[in-house]
Amino acid sequence: MAHIDLGVDEQLFPGISGPMRFRPETAKPLNELAEVLLRGPHTLSRGERELIAAYVSGGNECAFCRDSHSAFAAAQLDGGMKVVDQVVSDPESAPISAKLRALLRIAAAVRVDGRAVTAELVAAARDEGATDVEIHDTVLIAAAFCMYNRYVDGLATLVPADPAMYEMSARRIVERGYGAP
Repeated sequence: MAHIDLGVDEQLFPGISGPMRFRPETAKPLNELAEVLLRGPHTLSRGERELIAAYVSGGNECAFCRDSHSAFAAAQLDGGMKVVDQVVSDPESAPISAKLRALLRIAAAVRVDGRAVTAELVAAARDEGATDVEIHDTVLIAAAFCMYNRYVDGLATLVPADPAMYEMSARRIVERGYGAP
């Protein structure tokens, strides 16, 4: 049970869904940010950007966001959940591009402390072909997911155990995006 009365059935609105229904005026900009970062036009695929969100959420031990964004990434990546699970547990050995691996190192640094992003990490990402926009958005996705993770966990929202819940949400997100009812 959440720390506060969200005014919704948590079984129907688990994780971030309950707090977003509780405060729609804050949900709107949070969903807009997620839509731009994870689904907007970009040189990184939607699946790759969702993978960054899942990886950061896994590092933050936010089960709801890790499982949600893992499902969202898997639905949009070749290799599906097998690749996502490999990245979340060990990106260094996962079958992903060297560029994405370098961006995940930046995301990992942001997760710990934004000041942990070094000129060497940025140079390594550039050496693998990352653009300034890709580096910028990786930092912002990682920072935003630290916030989203703390939002979900700070209110102690319900974390569904059934993977089918995340798969159902993935279909909705892939089809309609963030903020869609």
